Amino acid sequence: MIQCNCGNRMLLIEDMRTHFLTPEGVVRAVDGIRLEISEGQSVALVGESGSGKSMTGLSIMRLVPDPGKTTGSIFLNNRDLLQLTEDQMSEIRGKEISMVFQDPMTFLNPVLTVGEQIEEAITKHQGLSKSECREKAVETLDLVRIPEPERICRYYPHQLSGGMRQRILIAIALSCKPKILIADEPTTALDVTIQSQILALIQKVTRDLGTSLLLITHDLGIVASLADEVYVMYLGKIVEHGDIFSIYDDPRHPYTQGLLDSVLSIDEFKETLVSIGGMVPSALSPPSGCRFHPRCSKAIEKCRAQEPPHIEVKKGHLVSCWLYS
Repeated sequence: MIQCNCGNRMLLIEDMRTHFLTPEGVVRAVDGIRLEISEGQSVALVGESGSGKSMTGLSIMRLVPDPGKTTGSIFLNNRDLLQLTEDQMSEIRGKEISMVFQDPMTFLNPVLTVGEQIEEAITKHQGLSKSECREKAVETLDLVRIPEPERICRYYPHQLSGGMRQRILIAIALSCKPKILIADEPTTALDVTIQSQILALIQKVTRDLGTSLLLITHDLGIVASLADEVYVMYLGKIVEHGDIFSIYDDPRHPYTQGLLDSVLSIDEFKETLVSIGGMVPSALSPPSGCRFHPRCSKAIEKCRAQEPPHIEVKKGHLVSCWLYS
């Protein structure tokens, strides 16, 4: 098995690509990204729908649907997950790395109670007795601040609100205290008040458990208080990466600037919101050169012809843009 000396890095992704071979051609959903997460760190992966964010999370979990294929390296605690057998990977999912998905009703089993679904994960990875598993399930529901956890254990998913179902998904993901939690758009379809509660809950619980966090979202506005570092993704590529202060105070890539210009903030009055023109192109036939150039008001001729390298504009702040070459 390939080994990696990752230091205190929990997760190190190198040149990861997830492509789908279809009758129409190759869909390059994720196309050669590098990403790392250190122990106890919170990292945000941000971009519009169609950027490849969710597929990045599924690739890390090795849950990419057919006919997708992931290549490169995904090191978790020095082990390359892409070199493991499916049985070995099954032991890691839920125990060392877990994922909270967008839609609770898609991923919660409607014919099992909440308690049974949490106990299922605990039984698989911890081998406790039935009574011990139920006790752990109640503790986990209490951890995610669900009132009357003993009673809620007997409920079915359809008997709960959207916010409560999302808390159940978080409880299942954290039931075995994984080292990394991937949260994929965890506040989708929730109202603003519940969104805030869920994000605050994820932040508190991961910090209390010492769990590293990869938050996948389309909204740069929600990560300011959550993330230590931000990766900005566009059409399968990482176009900018830096700590939270660099990204918010000194965004360099025109795409990052566009995402920030389209965010409402209570700290700054905006008479109008500026949207990014056009749509994310198809990953089946991405533009040549810089993939953002058809939508970029600052594009130069070189942008159309050559893909820009990652340029370090200051320590730890990288941007893939010819404006800084």
